[in-house]
Amino acid sequence: MTRSMRFTALYSATVAGLLLLGGCGKNEPAPAGTPAPASTAPAAATTAPAPASTAAALPPAAGAAPAATASVASAAPAVAPAAPLTVAKLTLGSAVNAEHQVTRASNSFATNDKTIYASVATEGSSGGATLNAKWSYLEGQGQLVSSISQSIATDGPAITTFKVQNPDLWPEGKYKVEISLDGKPVAKQDFAIRKS
Repeated sequence: MTRSMRFTALYSATVAGLLLLGGCGKNEPAPAGTPAPASTAPAAATTAPAPASTAAALPPAAGAAPAATASVASAAPAVAPAAPLTVAKLTLGSAVNAEHQVTRASNSFATNDKTIYASVATEGSSGGATLNAKWSYLEGQGQLVSSISQSIATDGPAITTFKVQNPDLWPEGKYKVEISLDGKPVAKQDFAIRKS
């Protein structure tokens, strides 16, 4: 045989062997856990493509280092320290709702109003603070009408209500309520009582 015929025969045998090897196992099922090869053929109209997240991760081979993967659970966010308790707003009125908020805010009351409310809105948190409302009649000597304290423990915004009552008529004149938090003055409001 001539050299070119041997080369052609060897070349043909090599190509035939590669074709046989390439065709082997095309219709055999893949071993369990082996991902399916990518396909460029469009899916049949009745078959929906599987989402990419359904593939199960394979455990690493014995002695192999684990592959780097995306973090599944993110680290817990840093918790900011709780803000200290502060008084945000003081509102006076003659009526409150179930949430202790003044429903009819006013700085002027009638002598026959039986109850006057001070609604104190706080923000922040405290395991145990003391709010105090000191009510004073400013005419003459600045007579103390009432001093009421309440303990408050909260993890966020809260409303604390104080009230003063008089079964008789209030004396006309100028009054003041002062709010303190743990003994420190934090808010005050003047108001007046007039004949109705």
